[in-house]
Amino acid sequence: MSDHYHDFSKLSGDTLLTDGGLETTLVYHEGIDLPHFAAFPLVDSAEGRAALRRYYRSYLALAAEGGLGFVLDTPTWRANADWAPRLGYHLPGLRRVNMQSVAILSELRAEWESRVHPLLIDGVIGPRGDGYKGGSMEAEEAEAYHAFQVEAFAAAGADLVSAITMTTVGEAVGIARAARAHGLPHVISFTVETDGKLIGGATLREAIERTEEATGGSPLWYMVNCAHPTHFGEVLEQGEPWTARLGGVRANASHRSHAELDEATELDAGDLEDLGQRYRRLREAVPGLRVLGGCCGTDHRHVAAIRDACLTPTH
Repeated sequence: MSDHYHDFSKLSGDTLLTDGGLETTLVYHEGIDLPHFAAFPLVDSAEGRAALRRYYRSYLALAAEGGLGFVLDTPTWRANADWAPRLGYHLPGLRRVNMQSVAILSELRAEWESRVHPLLIDGVIGPRGDGYKGGSMEAEEAEAYHAFQVEAFAAAGADLVSAITMTTVGEAVGIARAARAHGLPHVISFTVETDGKLIGGATLREAIERTEEATGGSPLWYMVNCAHPTHFGEVLEQGEPWTARLGGVRANASHRSHAELDEATELDAGDLEDLGQRYRRLREAVPGLRVLGGCCGTDHRHVAAIRDACLTPTH
């Protein structure tokens, strides 16, 4: 466990920013080719590491300006055993690159922690398959599969791990169990379709309640990512008791469906001001939302708009 281990029970009143759409920013704004939408190979080149540092610094500056904490997510959404061979990595190299991702963020933390606090390093675990398609792993298989990446993050000193863009409860439960087995605090983030449901048809409430039951409530909190607030905002704004377990949102810039985004050749940056106001309404309905960031199509401008909308006092 990290030497910077944070008492997460004390975060209830903190607002933490996180980044936006790493891959879409690098591809569409930086002109960097990311085969299979994988950012982790950038860790292995000086140019790639420089691009990652530029990217993270643009968000850390927003946190510093707002006097907020920050969650530094590793660029490892694709860094698992199924995707790695397609990118020229075998298990030893994959473990190394997961650990080096934490090391790069540790260097950034040393650079920024006097201005941004708390500053947490989060090991990101993506789905085994495609984040826009459903999977079929049961919890036991998912725990065994994802334990490899969890162990690398634990060995490298990450503060927590997050399962991002989860489409099934089984995979989410397996990752939570693997993280708990390695003593790492963990977060589960589900993605939904335009109807507000997971690909398999489960509602957010069902997904969270089933995960809670299967894990004994071990996740620190739950999140929603890779969907526009119009896809899930109405459900959250009803303020039902289960939403108290929600701790963050990383929304897409676009209203488009996953299928439409998958086929898109141009970036849809959406409406920054509207996105910020939608986050504000979500925070008013779900006060426990503490981690605010973006997903596909968002960049530092979107996160700035979200920050400003959520932190500006009402009159």
